[in-house]
Amino acid sequence: MNLFRTMPVERSIRDTEEPEHRLRKDLSALDLTVFGVGVIIGTGIFVLTGEVAREKAGPAVAISFVIAGIVCGLAALCYAEFASTVPVAGSAYTFSFATLGEFPAWIIGWDLILELALGAAVVAVGWSGYAKSLLDSMGVHLPDSIAGEHAIFNVPAMLIVAAVTALLVIGIKVSSRLNAIVVTIKVAVILLVIVAGAFFVKGANYTPFFPKPESSPSVEGIRAPLIQGLFGITPVSYGWFGVFAAVAIVFFAFIGFDVVATAAEEARRPQRDLPIAIIASLVICTVLYIAVSLVVVGIVNYKQLNIEAPLAEAFKAVGHPGFATIISVGALAGLTTVVLILLLGQSRVFFAMSRDGLLPSWLAAVHPRFGTPYRSTVILGAIVAIMAGLIPLAALAELVNIGTLFAFVVVSIGVVILRRTRPDLPRSFRTPFVPVLPALSVLGCLFVMLNLPVETWLRFAAWMVLGSAIYFVYGRHHSRLAAPATKIDA
Repeated sequence: MNLFRTMPVERSIRDTEEPEHRLRKDLSALDLTVFGVGVIIGTGIFVLTGEVAREKAGPAVAISFVIAGIVCGLAALCYAEFASTVPVAGSAYTFSFATLGEFPAWIIGWDLILELALGAAVVAVGWSGYAKSLLDSMGVHLPDSIAGEHAIFNVPAMLIVAAVTALLVIGIKVSSRLNAIVVTIKVAVILLVIVAGAFFVKGANYTPFFPKPESSPSVEGIRAPLIQGLFGITPVSYGWFGVFAAVAIVFFAFIGFDVVATAAEEARRPQRDLPIAIIASLVICTVLYIAVSLVVVGIVNYKQLNIEAPLAEAFKAVGHPGFATIISVGALAGLTTVVLILLLGQSRVFFAMSRDGLLPSWLAAVHPRFGTPYRSTVILGAIVAIMAGLIPLAALAELVNIGTLFAFVVVSIGVVILRRTRPDLPRSFRTPFVPVLPALSVLGCLFVMLNLPVETWLRFAAWMVLGSAIYFVYGRHHSRLAAPATKIDA
């Protein structure tokens, strides 16, 4: 059994036109860009900024966002070429199938669950916390046992996942319109933070910009970044090592631009629109992140930043609770679109894997009226709702990051391989400076991965072992490439 048999690009594209698997092409470049901004701006900007500034990097957290943005930018250029060359649902999974082979593609598809499904559950839990806080301010008090970060049975988290799943089943265009409205709200809130917050910035809060490195219980043992353990470096917070450790965490804030590629089959002009959307959404969000991080650490000393709601609490600290309420509404809106688009991306990955036979083929059915992969969407929505309702997943954000970075590494390598194996394919966008730029992307991603804790690597290894077992038990025997040629082409 050849584990590295590849799926011809022409065949992948031809599969998208089969009546039973054809998705409705309703998305423009603007729709796709808004999707990208909608999923990128969420938990990272509203929550992680305060956590990493207070515990890892200090005011230099802005540098962490710059580094993370550069690493993502390198990967984005590779994604843009692949998305314009192979405009098929599935993102990194589909790209890997066309270049590296079936087993690597399965591993990437399994890996994307960490980024998309688990990420959606994590964000849904965060949404519940903001919803509870906002209702408290309105005099409606939900018990801690059913709402918030530490709920036993998180009802709001489950409800938001259910609502978003219903929207995705109804249709991609309906989802994109709602997303556009909500994205407008949260971008306006972020601009408010930047403009209004600038009036309360104190220069003294930026000193020292790079706090002196110090040991911390939060980075000891298996919680220490892998790179510090490998080189025998005493685990520390702050300083340059703190900045690098912060990069590995704030990377969660950039997850999402690659989700644009999962909607390739629903784009009107994928060869043109996908590269524009991928790059534009990443550039917009990187600029906003840097500006917000500088403003927040300028308003409040980094040691006093609130971890759960840093932006809102910063304005409360300077005597403007009204701004804090507006920010909470924006955060709630922002997290809603993140859940929506992560579920969109995951359902499309499952759709592509099912169509290829690596998952049960009945999951690839498209709704006759709505033109969406409704079965995979509903099943994934139910799984994510259960995870969000029963498991406190916020601590697993780092696991989401390592899954995403691994996918970035594979896509960057795949660009070079496809250039050499299929130079004849039309490419409306070409990654510049190949193979140098993809190599830099791989090195950048690996560097960020090495700054993740040892325990994250152990969890990732366990997840990959489980995924490999599922492939060898089911996927390799049911793959369309394992079927006789006459059956495949029927």
